[in-house]
Amino acid sequence: MQWIEAKVSFLCENETLAVELIADILHDLSARGVVVDDPCLEPAEGWGDDAVPRPSQPAVTGYFPDDERFAQQCRDLERDLARLARHQAIDYKIAYRPVDEEDWAEAWKAFFWPQKITPSIVVKPTWREYSASAGQIVIEIDPGMAFGTGTHPTTALCVRLLQKYIQPESSILDVGTGSGILLVAAAKLGAVRLTGIDLDPLAVEVAWRNLAQNHIDPQRVTLQCADLVDSVSRSHDIVVANILAEVVLELLDDVARVLKPGGIFICSGIIEAFQSGVAEKMAFCGFDILDMEKAGGWVAFAGTRNQADC
Repeated sequence: MQWIEAKVSFLCENETLAVELIADILHDLSARGVVVDDPCLEPAEGWGDDAVPRPSQPAVTGYFPDDERFAQQCRDLERDLARLARHQAIDYKIAYRPVDEEDWAEAWKAFFWPQKITPSIVVKPTWREYSASAGQIVIEIDPGMAFGTGTHPTTALCVRLLQKYIQPESSILDVGTGSGILLVAAAKLGAVRLTGIDLDPLAVEVAWRNLAQNHIDPQRVTLQCADLVDSVSRSHDIVVANILAEVVLELLDDVARVLKPGGIFICSGIIEAFQSGVAEKMAFCGFDILDMEKAGGWVAFAGTRNQADC
């Protein structure tokens, strides 16, 4: 398949907010594989000599299928970015280029190296070598065209909270599962029933492959292409959602329905500017916040329903 790369380079005083808002636009237009270029990001130790160079300017890139929908998606992207620039003082430019799917996949691989996301958990791309130390959990991931490599701070925040709250025999629902990385982490931390939901059928395919790559028994897994928790009928010990803040706000209206009494809701993908709004909505929906983790301008919450509301 042919793809069109839409790269939005920008200048803005609040780069974190700009990234969130531009990524949100790309997400709403069904872009695949959104990539963030951060010139200030320090390469992790052990990246190696062939790691990609640091970008010169912040940018957010999305990939669109080169089909009959792209012309309209292009017009919508330019309209939405112009509207954003008027309200947020963002100076931007868009560059488009065609990309073969093989080239796209290979280009992604240059960015990802083994990364320790907690003291005992390492995410390793399938194409890299890594020698685990005693007691380390290694998650093998090939993101393909789906979001979720483990290198983004929001993923690490979710894994830290999963590691803290998963109990033996836990059941997990991952909303917006992407590459399935959080389901793999949950399984390796002791969860026995794994359910993943994603709007993108390609993400569901990638998640199946990554679960298989990590030797997760398919009998323990349910993956569905669906919107949020609309299609979910069973309740779970933990629901995790590493998605955009505004989607978390929408999910909160219905997430209690799929949580067991005393269950834990973990959410991330929230920039600090939206932290209070998410916390307020959690309280309004009857959740007590148990934990809050922060990294790189991003926030993750863990909460449980007030017993009186269960």
